[in-house]
Amino acid sequence: MIRKIESKNMGSSNLGWLKSIFHFSFAEYYNPNNINFGVLRVINDDLINPHTGFDTHPHRDMEIISYVVQGALTHGDSMGNKSTLNRGHVQYMSAGTGVYHSEHNLGEDVTRLLQIWILPDKKDYKPNYGEYRFHWEERKNKWLHMVSGKDGEAPIKINQDVNFSALELEENGEIEYEVKEGRQGYLVQVEGEGIINGITLSRSDAMEIIEENIKIRAKTLSHFIIIEMKKSEEK
Repeated sequence: MIRKIESKNMGSSNLGWLKSIFHFSFAEYYNPNNINFGVLRVINDDLINPHTGFDTHPHRDMEIISYVVQGALTHGDSMGNKSTLNRGHVQYMSAGTGVYHSEHNLGEDVTRLLQIWILPDKKDYKPNYGEYRFHWEERKNKWLHMVSGKDGEAPIKINQDVNFSALELEENGEIEYEVKEGRQGYLVQVEGEGIINGITLSRSDAMEIIEENIKIRAKTLSHFIIIEMKKSEEK
């Protein structure tokens, strides 16, 4: 089963310094029928203006992945970490028993990132932070496996049975992705325009995929991310 979700039907927010598209209920956008997709709780597609950002705030019991699409993102937290990541880089934070952090765009250009929250497999983990500076070429016309569960093979490991993969596909390029029995996936067309099993996706559109293999063709140079996980009985 596959289901297209157009970005125009998602939640949105414009705070001046921050423009966001909400794939799931978040902040002032609340839809009781759109809280999560399995263990995937949040995908916020954020545009952060230069010299602004999220000041220090708390999190608890959530696996948080930030995928930088353009510009630069500077992170700081109560564990003493501070660093700046750029296009294609990933940071991850297990909030666990509680952590404070900030995220800012200290540059001169708009920063775009996907902020992704995953429900952990249990509560009260010890807080943890890490990052990975993937080379952009690693996702050109092939899937780059970035994040997995603790028993998985990706360089980033979090406290849940999920797999994050990214792809940049050249115009008219084709590739497949297998979503096996008992599994489901959430695909985001980050940039460009693609055709997935005959259905066209544009920038910021998404697709729910349940126990079905997909074939992707890029109508234009396209950038995708997919989050694959155990099938949920609820959705």
